Amino acid sequence: MAEAELNSREKRWSLKGMTAVVTGGTRGIGHAIVEELAGFEVAVHTCSRNQKELDQCLQEWKNKGFKVTGSVCDVSHRDQREKLMRTVSSIFNGKLNILVNNAGTTIAKDAVEQSPEDISFLMGTNFESSYHLCQLSHPLLKASGNGSIVNISSIASIVAVPQSAIYAASKGA
Repeated sequence: MAEAELNSREKRWSLKGMTAVVTGGTRGIGHAIVEELAGFEVAVHTCSRNQKELDQCLQEWKNKGFKVTGSVCDVSHRDQREKLMRTVSSIFNGKLNILVNNAGTTIAKDAVEQSPEDISFLMGTNFESSYHLCQLSHPLLKASGNGSIVNISSIASIVAVPQSAIYAASKGA
């Protein structure tokens, strides 16, 4: 491949200098997404419900030379989502390139045993939070001129999984 073609491809596919928010970035898929984006020189802000986990991950990423910031946020709470996006707007100067709605949870129970509180918590965390964060991030994504949203779902939304009816519904939504 010619050097000019390689440089052109690198420019087209580069994420260097972009900004991203990844919810639930201290564990599992979210952690891997934060590392992958940071490895492509994206400035990432993540959130977690757990301050200790967040601090450990931020230190780990700092040691790797990644540009990652973070804040405590339980995405099941509307006011915390709003605070998260105000923080993100401040850190990234009113612009955002990538929103990754990754945070999610489940409560393993038979469908007939799910309480109204269980249903509300699962739908709030897995569906409402993603929808609301899309709304809140819209002005920032638009201001960047180059915005993308990634919603992490689950195979459980299309395949029956025991004790996961509400989880499946929330991820399907």
